[in-house]
Amino acid sequence: MSRHPRRLLASAIVLAIATAAAANEPPARPWMDAALSPDARATLVVRAMTQDEKFQWLTTQYGASADGKPAPACAMGSAACAPALARLGLPALQETDAGLGVARPLNAHSEDVATALPSGLATAASWDPAVAEAGGAMIGREAHRKGFNVLLAGGVNLLRDPRNGRNFEYAGEDPLLAGTMAGHAVRGIQSQHVVSTLKHYALNDLETGRNTLSSKIDPVAARESDLRAFEIALGIGAPGSVMCSYNRINGTYACEHDWLLNQVLKRDWGFKGYVMSDWGGVHSAAKAALAGLDQQSAGESFDPQVFFGQPLREAVAKGEVPQARLDDMVHRILRSLFAVGAIDHPAAPAPIDYAADAKVAQRAAEAGAVLLRNEGGLLPLASTLKSVAVIGAHADKGVLAGGGSSAVTAPGGNPVPGLAPTAWPGPVKYHPSAPLAAIARRVGGKASYASGEDIAAAAKLAAASEVAVVFVQQWAAESFDRPHMALDGNQDALVAAVAKANPRTVVVLENNGPVAMPWLAQAGAVLEAWYPGNAGGEAIARLLFGEVDPSGRLPLSWSRDEAQLPRPTIAGAGLDAIGLPPQGKPADTIDYDIEGADVGYRWFQRRGIQPLFPFGYGLGYTTFGYRALAAEADAAGTVTATFEIANTGKRAGADVPQLYVQFPGDAAARLVGWQKVSLRPGETKRISVTLPAVRFARYDGKAHGWRVAGGGYRLLLGHSSAQIDGRAEVRLPAVFPAGMQR
Repeated sequence: MSRHPRRLLASAIVLAIATAAAANEPPARPWMDAALSPDARATLVVRAMTQDEKFQWLTTQYGASADGKPAPACAMGSAACAPALARLGLPALQETDAGLGVARPLNAHSEDVATALPSGLATAASWDPAVAEAGGAMIGREAHRKGFNVLLAGGVNLLRDPRNGRNFEYAGEDPLLAGTMAGHAVRGIQSQHVVSTLKHYALNDLETGRNTLSSKIDPVAARESDLRAFEIALGIGAPGSVMCSYNRINGTYACEHDWLLNQVLKRDWGFKGYVMSDWGGVHSAAKAALAGLDQQSAGESFDPQVFFGQPLREAVAKGEVPQARLDDMVHRILRSLFAVGAIDHPAAPAPIDYAADAKVAQRAAEAGAVLLRNEGGLLPLASTLKSVAVIGAHADKGVLAGGGSSAVTAPGGNPVPGLAPTAWPGPVKYHPSAPLAAIARRVGGKASYASGEDIAAAAKLAAASEVAVVFVQQWAAESFDRPHMALDGNQDALVAAVAKANPRTVVVLENNGPVAMPWLAQAGAVLEAWYPGNAGGEAIARLLFGEVDPSGRLPLSWSRDEAQLPRPTIAGAGLDAIGLPPQGKPADTIDYDIEGADVGYRWFQRRGIQPLFPFGYGLGYTTFGYRALAAEADAAGTVTATFEIANTGKRAGADVPQLYVQFPGDAAARLVGWQKVSLRPGETKRISVTLPAVRFARYDGKAHGWRVAGGGYRLLLGHSSAQIDGRAEVRLPAVFPAGMQR
């Protein structure tokens, strides 16, 4: 025994205290070395984390008070948050809805305003990836300056039905166009040190019964349609996160779908980011974690329980979920934050130039508006007009926005408050950019307004004016679909009466997507403005008066009516709050095998049906001609297509020549490329478009990959999917491309 037991005991106590203190001190934080790869940095953090710290980021909490529950300490009145890990030098996760702008729908006070982009369909209709990327960068920049580092943005679900309530958040019916535009939007967002979330993965193509609806589809058809859009967007934008959807796919919930998450997304596509759930999309702990779900979103408010809390802890303790899988879940989240610079450049409040950002939104609205009809050159309007009647759709106050979680409160607030529904998925919002004021400025104040509620009064005003501009609208939102394509109320009768009173009638549409237009033949001109964003009134006026040429082209096929659709009815569609009572109960299953991969224009072509307007259609204030299409393929199967385009009109303008391919023995064509071209009057350009081999590939279910069958293909050059001006034959070698175009 030692001679000095008390001294040794004291030394031991001091050592124990020092050891305990060291355990609580921040580590050296080698992961803050920006020279290391995102994977290496994430690995270092995971090694330094306690189990409790890991679980802190496997769930997020709803970012506001709800259902009597107080807001969590990290809350900013937004979609979700997870607390900062100060010991490790890691900021809080702050997530916000942001598909069309930074949205805080449950905390929309005056200080919570943000710039609203036009709808996703408007951006897609620009057919210009630069427009999508600029819009993404704008909302990413605003989000970063509001303190957010994760945006729930990047919607790429295909438009399989014009009545889907969320079509306005997405990018149309074609997987190449939709994936390209969404991918560039994601790229823009992440350039601002903010994680973007590609959603809603996958086949969440209807809102009716979305929490339980099962999307029935052959896996190969899924690969060639909806999943192809996600794969393309993933390759271009490299999003930090993918959000699994509410619905089931072939009977299995998306957020616990091993084939969808582990096999396709993570194995086949090499996705290195993390999968977060949609709000209310989790149904299990171990099953979901093993299937590939990495983070549960706001489970305490939207799911039956916080599955990735105690239930997942117990599953790990029992060995049901390996510790390595838990560490992988955390690693993926951290890697994404490092990859976009969210940790090196933490989000923090900073000034926002809303005027400059509004110009970004305005340019997108102008680039994506589609001129559907222009009889006798009614448009553009002249500033020498002596009188203009502006009618309908609250055009004296602003422009309509879509509803639900993506709804943005623009600077100036909502100029038309109190419209039903005032509760979820409302409130209905307008942006304070009044078309009436913008039109009046261009005609020296000689514009008069009629609400359109009194049809006779509106027709009388139209008859007394040189030109009538009628605004019609169709509000849509997430969580419901419309049962039909008709405009609400008496809008059809209003347009018909105004057009009868004045044949120089222009109709401007503010809507979610295709609507029935029984008055089309009577209208002099029709401009599709979609939901045009918070500079929409100015954009519409500039288009009407020819200050900018309409150059948008439809990213969808515009069916004449519901009878032309693969499924003429949607069981349970409707919303009582807006006077559309649902007829019957939502279906358990939606059969997408009816059209399979033939979404939109391919459905119409294969069945010999003529829609009202074809995919890719759009007019302008000048005309364009194409000639001399030629195509060559190299040994790898890459095709180079060349052709001439000429502006054959008297005004400068932009056009979108589109390239389609007809596979051997196939009656339907498929979009393989395009280029937006601006030309002066009389100008001709020689265009060259490179088409990667994978755009000519079909998915081989047996080989589990894309395969180009060797042989002859017909390349088509057109103004739309239905108006073809050039054809060329090209022979392709048999190749197995690695994946979708990056």
